[in-house]
Amino acid sequence: MKRPAGLVRQNTVLLALAFIGIELLVVLAFVWMVMLPLARRSADDLAGLMVLSAQTWAELPPATRPVFETELRLRQALLIRPDVDGVSVDEWHPAFFYLLERALAGRVGPNRHLIRSNDESGQEWYWARIPAGDGTLAVGLSSARINSRPLAALLIGLAAGLVVAVGLALVLARRVVAPLARLEQASAQLGQGEAPDLLSETGPREIVALSRRFNAMAIQVRELLSARTTLLAGVSHDLRTPLARMRLALEMLRTQPSASLLDRLERDMELMNRLISNVLDLARGLEQEPATPVDMAALLRELADEHATATRPVQVRCESCVRSVPALALRRALGNLLQNALRYASSGPVELVCKQEGVDFCIGVLDRGPGIPVEQVEAMFQPFRRLEPSRSPRTGGSGLGLAIVRELAVANGWKVSLEARSGGGMAAWLVL
Repeated sequence: MKRPAGLVRQNTVLLALAFIGIELLVVLAFVWMVMLPLARRSADDLAGLMVLSAQTWAELPPATRPVFETELRLRQALLIRPDVDGVSVDEWHPAFFYLLERALAGRVGPNRHLIRSNDESGQEWYWARIPAGDGTLAVGLSSARINSRPLAALLIGLAAGLVVAVGLALVLARRVVAPLARLEQASAQLGQGEAPDLLSETGPREIVALSRRFNAMAIQVRELLSARTTLLAGVSHDLRTPLARMRLALEMLRTQPSASLLDRLERDMELMNRLISNVLDLARGLEQEPATPVDMAALLRELADEHATATRPVQVRCESCVRSVPALALRRALGNLLQNALRYASSGPVELVCKQEGVDFCIGVLDRGPGIPVEQVEAMFQPFRRLEPSRSPRTGGSGLGLAIVRELAVANGWKVSLEARSGGGMAAWLVL
């Protein structure tokens, strides 16, 4: 299978062809609209000068004609002879002489083909037979007088333009291809599970946007891989303890059946089921859910009724308003925040509040618990991270609650933050 051409080669060829095409159009327009009118005018003037010179020479006294011929040759590069021997120029000759023949035909009659001859020094002359007086004179024009070479100039211009076009195309193509090559290399590394260096966000706007999006994707993949590793390690660690207790209880049940051992098995299975449910909730955090109109005050009251107890009531401060939100995802996020507040704030009221700030709708879970040190707030959003390090189920949850809230917020375009309250406690805000 034939390998496709590289982007540098394709861009170089296209830009070179485009440059040459534009240059040809410019040259043709310049020749047709500028050079050709000037050449016609110059040929007409030269034809007039040749006719006038012949007529003047015929009218001069014979004694003064040599002086006139010398002056005419020195100043105008023209010669006058009674007649001349040479070859009629019927074949191709420089373009200007075609215009000169036409101009002479317009002044002295048609069929005025020029005659070409060489003098003693080898210089080339073009002669025209012009009626003057009672006869015909031959007026010669040196080829050195018409020293322009438009074809050579065109070829030189095209060659120089081609060199410039190729050089410019190479520079532009490599400027575009270099970031794409780095992107291709980084994508290959990312596909192999490696952590590539972030791309430089410089250059044209489109390249900057592409690099920025790739960097964001690479960071997200890196975080997902890290979260996966942490998740698997945390699950294996947290499952090992109840499994060991269950194995011990089963061995004891073989010899001494006991209701307490069965209760312990049931509690351990419930603990494992809760842990697996939390892990599945975290895994489902990136799933998209369609938005539906929801009465926010009613939703908060339902959440308060579900989680409140006789000893730990939950207060709701929210005016009735309807917003279009993914209801299940919002209930899961607020439920996790509310469970954390009720678990760690052993005293004081827990509140569910909402407020409108510009285009943002903010829902807060406020408590008067011990709070979280500012330097550890961000770490609490990592899976299996707890402020209390013992990881005992009696002193806290599995450490996945805030991680689930963060994943739900990312998936739905929300913002979640934890702030210390004046007077003690913590405020968890979810900004829609």
